[in-house]
Amino acid sequence: MPGRSSSNSGSTGFISFSGVESALSSLKNFQACINSGMDTASSVALDLVESQTEVSSEYSMDKAMVEFATLDRQLNHYVKAVQSTINHVKEEHPEKIPDLKLLVEKKFLALQSKNSDADFQNNEKFVQFKQQLKELKKQCGLQADREADGTEGVDEDIIVTQSQTNFTCPITKEEMKKPVKNKVCGHTYEEDAIVRMIESRQKRKKKAYCPQIGCSHTDIRKSDLIQDEALRRAIENHNKKRHRHSE
Repeated sequence: MPGRSSSNSGSTGFISFSGVESALSSLKNFQACINSGMDTASSVALDLVESQTEVSSEYSMDKAMVEFATLDRQLNHYVKAVQSTINHVKEEHPEKIPDLKLLVEKKFLALQSKNSDADFQNNEKFVQFKQQLKELKKQCGLQADREADGTEGVDEDIIVTQSQTNFTCPITKEEMKKPVKNKVCGHTYEEDAIVRMIESRQKRKKKAYCPQIGCSHTDIRKSDLIQDEALRRAIENHNKKRHRHSE
């Protein structure tokens, strides 16, 4: 069995978990592969919305995101099961070495038995994907979203004017090029501007507040900021249309 000393006499005092923990560390690195896959699927889905490709292709990307989120959940459960088993054996000090594989499987299945679709709401990348897909559809003026939002029949110019308001950074007062969204309050800023603001406040041992007028959030952190890909694309599309109209 991996992790068992060759001089083992049946006592858990001779068990070395270094091999298991090393393998566990390597397994955690697979998380980066899942994240990369989710980023790619998200980007392709947004491309499909921009090009207004048939819905079936977009649905395929949505299914891919669900599969990635499911794989991510399974990986997290397996890592938790292994860590829980190791901690249990270290704390209990049983006289005989237990079947670690069996213990891990039992703990893993116990975690898996509690699975539900609601779990995906805890997956940050999955939630971000759904939100950005919805926002980009709205920005592109797709009919389905207008009907859902009750804006069917509203003049296109009014929608564009309302959208332009969201293109301006509350710090620089200029149109954003690399918008990031605050996960806590939902407001967006130019990335460089908000990062400089946070760092400046931190140097003075102070918290950074949300610069959006009327927002009560008073503790912005860099870890709260996520790239707003949907808004970036919407701004680029708006500028392309404006350039074509001016020609």
